[in-house]
Amino acid sequence: MAGNDSVDIFVIGGGINGASIARDAVGRGYSVALAEMNDLASGTSSAATKLVHGGLRYLEHYEFRLVQEALSEREVLWAEAPHIIRALRFVLPHHKGLRPAMVLRAGLAMYDYMGGRRLLPPTKTLDLTRHETGKPLKPGYRLGFEYSDCWVDDARFVVLNARDAADKGAAIHVRTKVTSVRRDKGGWLVDLDGEAGRSTVRARLVVNAAGPWVDDVITGAMGKNGAHNVRLVKGSHIVVRKLYDHDRCYIFQNGDGRIIFAIPYEDDFTLIGTTDQDYEGDPKDVKISDGETAYLLNAASEYFAKPVTADQIHWTYSGVRPLFDDGASAAQEATRDYVLRVDGDAATGAAINIFGGKLTTSRRLAESVLEKIEGVLGKKGAAWTKRSRLPGGEFEPLAFDAEVRRLAMDYAGLPQGLVRRLMRLYGTRARAVLGDAKSVDDLGQHFGADLYAAEVDYLVANEWARTAQDILWRRTKLGLRVSGQEAARLEDYLAQRG
Repeated sequence: MAGNDSVDIFVIGGGINGASIARDAVGRGYSVALAEMNDLASGTSSAATKLVHGGLRYLEHYEFRLVQEALSEREVLWAEAPHIIRALRFVLPHHKGLRPAMVLRAGLAMYDYMGGRRLLPPTKTLDLTRHETGKPLKPGYRLGFEYSDCWVDDARFVVLNARDAADKGAAIHVRTKVTSVRRDKGGWLVDLDGEAGRSTVRARLVVNAAGPWVDDVITGAMGKNGAHNVRLVKGSHIVVRKLYDHDRCYIFQNGDGRIIFAIPYEDDFTLIGTTDQDYEGDPKDVKISDGETAYLLNAASEYFAKPVTADQIHWTYSGVRPLFDDGASAAQEATRDYVLRVDGDAATGAAINIFGGKLTTSRRLAESVLEKIEGVLGKKGAAWTKRSRLPGGEFEPLAFDAEVRRLAMDYAGLPQGLVRRLMRLYGTRARAVLGDAKSVDDLGQHFGADLYAAEVDYLVANEWARTAQDILWRRTKLGLRVSGQEAARLEDYLAQRG
């Protein structure tokens, strides 16, 4: 534990909530340790639709506080990480059999009004019979609305929060399971079993940010019976070969009241999702069902002129959202807002359990948790993350292309596609990946696509990557392009590297 077996705050869980809390807390002057039983972002946080958005459909469920908070965070997070977050335009075709056009206009007007936009452009009305976004659609769709939200590389968002926390002094432990959490002398003893073997850490306060496993930590490691606070809801996505050429996303209404997105993905693909189904079982075993696949294919085919079929699917992924169980009758009606519960106090040892949350509101959730921590441990530094930058994000939101050109000039001997990809993943730290390379020969062993040993070594040394899957699916998305044989060669390299 960075030479110390005692910390102010111990965070359980390496998803976006845990990483954001660790970052905020250590930046205020608390000593912090975090343990994740698998890889960072290996659960819910890497299985999202990958949006920083207000949640347009949540307006129908009157979740105005959540929507306003999320909308106000879009440009805050974009400024914080302009390499992994970018602005998007979404096209909502009017479906004559579903919500009336006037309802859509009113909802989008509210979305614009609540959003606190500075850089994101406002909603506009489209004639889909003339506009390029109407060309991939069936001819029956004539009226559309185009509005703004943002895209985020979800897993990298988690890792960069953890990296910044570590840079500021937090101890980040991956593949380290918390086996026991027990009160002792007004604090906690936290038993760990992981890469460094078994150990015990004393903490003044524990934060349970275990996501879908939050109740398991309460009943298992903490030894309390009968915890039932979360409703597990499965969301699945399919990735198909590119369906259209323009750069806009679509948001499609379905007859069951839900919506799905179709989003340009990794240049050559289209991401379609998500579903909403109650889930029972171990979250690590979650995967898409035949019914969900059919649902997404059918929902997309309702709008696209060319049907989307199963043989177009290149990849699928699923995740489990740990929503607070508010007793809603349908999975899509369960609240997406987060709930924080404090158990104990400074005299007996306090734990903060986190239920729910989402990528967009993770920074604000962390601030809310820190308010509760200050109530127990006393205040140290002030809130600081609103105008901060994540590692690699030290440039303005609209300056990404200029940064790519600058990097390309500095590394003129490298393929421009590689330069742009590295800037999108690492921002200004792409130079730390490339070093003094003049050509791809200087980047070391090649593992397929445009992945070389220089990048692999950087990820192992700086971003807690241990396996080929960590690198191919969470630190990058090169798993979409790398063959099984190439992935095996990468795994061998990692094993030899130790």
